[in-house]
Amino acid sequence: MKIKTGDKVIVIKGKDRGKTGIVVSADPVTHQIKVEGVNVYKRHQRKGAANKPGGVIEIVAPLDVSKVMLVCPETGKPTRVGYKQVGEKKQRVARVSGAIIENAKK
Repeated sequence: MKIKTGDKVIVIKGKDRGKTGIVVSADPVTHQIKVEGVNVYKRHQRKGAANKPGGVIEIVAPLDVSKVMLVCPETGKPTRVGYKQVGEKKQRVARVSGAIIENAKK
């Protein structure tokens, strides 16, 4: 999977089309990601123990990775991801501008 945790992405399909956000979690087995502020659902929760209050809570639901594209750090446009050998390391590169993509989470 070419999109990692901490990347800035834009939604290209679905009800949240055009929204941008940071990837909170990525699951490469199911090809799903959770994006902060995107695909948010409200759920009614019953009051449980002393620390679990009741009411309406907001849950970020997972989103398929094919519905988002990475945002280029230089141009701010949606881009595909390529790979480039830099020294002994293989790094991710934005296909639009050729900029090296730095992961926010390290």
